[in-house]
Parts: sequence; C-alpha cells; structure tokens
Amino acid sequence: MPDIIFRDGSIRQNQWNVVQRPENGEALDIPTQQRVLIPADLWVENRERFIGNDDVGAWLDSHDEPEILADYVNDLPMIAVNFPKFSDGRGYSSARLLRERFGFKNELRAIGDVLLDQLQFMKRCGFDTYELRPDKDIRKAARCLNFFSQGYQAATDTDLPLFRRRAS
Repeated sequence: MPDIIFRDGSIRQNQWNVVQRPENGEALDIPTQQRVLIPADLWVENRERFIGNDDVGAWLDSHDEPEILADYVNDLPMIAVNFPKFSDGRGYSSARLLRERFGFKNELRAIGDVLLDQLQFMKRCGFDTYELRPDKDIRKAARCLNFFSQGYQAATDTDLPLFRRRAS
C-alpha cells in the first residue's frame, strides 16, 4: 500500500485497502483482518452488517451522490472520495457536502488521480488525508498543503471570506 499524507503534512503508512466494485453477478469480496473501503452504495445496502465495525468504511466515486450516505455518515470510520482524473472536480463538492451539510466528523480521504497542486484546495474542502497518484513525490506534499497563507473564500477551514476577516 502506498503511504498517505495527512493534513498536518505528516506521512504515514496507509492502513486502508480500497475494494473495487464487483463485476456483474459477482459477490462483494471483503478481505478479512484488514481495514477496507467498499463502494458507498454497497455499504448502505449492507449497513446492518457494517455499522459499528471500525474496519469497514466507504468510498464514493465521482458520479456518486454523497446524499446516499446522509443518514449514516457518522456511522462510518472513514469515507474516501475518488478523483478518477485530476480535471474532475466533483469530489470537492462531495467533500463540502459531507462536512457542511451532513456533518461528517471522521476521516475524509482523497483517492485516485490526486496531484500535489490539488492538496491545498482539497484541504480547504474538508479532506483529512490524501493518497497521491503513485508517480508523485509524497515528500513534496507538506509544502503543497500550505502553499497559500490565506484563502479568499469561506470554506470548511474558515467560515468567513478574507474581506470579512480583515474588517473584524
């Protein structure tokens, strides 16, 4: 498993495995003795089996609506949001909805085509951890998380836009 970067810039070993969606007709195969992230809709369908299990989280694909998890967000130890390609920004909206509208308090992770230049924006949207694309240098990630000293807009990390912060 690749290492991951945390929002404070620390690098740690990844403890979670992403379980891919099974092919048509196949059953969901969840490895035992591992922490796993399964497709969100399959987690919801089998939630009675997973609620209270801190070793099973869910992941949303870019086309998945985060509303499917709305009633269960804080029953999940982790939610990951997949970025299938760097130009697909739907994951930013999913993160903000999970944090601001649905009140998700646990770990929120960005997975998929995650690049260094996206990290600060992902952090502002509420992501806690980032699994970089394998060809990116994770040692450069800490600097990218805090590249700008101030954000102009309100986001999950600040309720007020910069002009209101300056006025107070």
